[in-house]
Amino acid sequence: MKKTILILMMTIASLNLCSSQNIETEKVFGGYKFTQSGDKMTMGDLVKTMEPNEQAYDLMKKARSNNILASVIGFAGGGLIGWPIGAALGGGDPNWALAGIGAGLVVVSIPISSSANKKAKQAVDLYNESLNSTSMNGLRPEFEFVANGNGIGISMAF
Repeated sequence: MKKTILILMMTIASLNLCSSQNIETEKVFGGYKFTQSGDKMTMGDLVKTMEPNEQAYDLMKKARSNNILASVIGFAGGGLIGWPIGAALGGGDPNWALAGIGAGLVVVSIPISSSANKKAKQAVDLYNESLNSTSMNGLRPEFEFVANGNGIGISMAF
């Protein structure tokens, strides 16, 4: 009897561990931080992880593309802002038109980055939903203590 209960408890514990591959999402300034089992995940890691789930994979690839585009535009804008500021600090003749163009590029990169973050969050939610629905094949066991003419035991119903 003790062995049966021990085996049952170990089975339940292992089923719970199998479903612990969810990707956790944490809201941070400027977007989200994604972790799995305590390890931080990059966009590339997320794309590789979501490959088995086609919908989440496609959405994450779009999020990654938007993130790369926003980073390139934001980097170029920051450089165009920094160049005239560096010239002004160095005593040269700054071209403030470049700084204005750079500021415009930075402003353009913000909604693109925001869109990438929203798509990444949606992809992670889709991925986690698919894990939760397939773990234990959607079955939720119910346990009940039973006492009858044969003795005392635990009943498990799906």
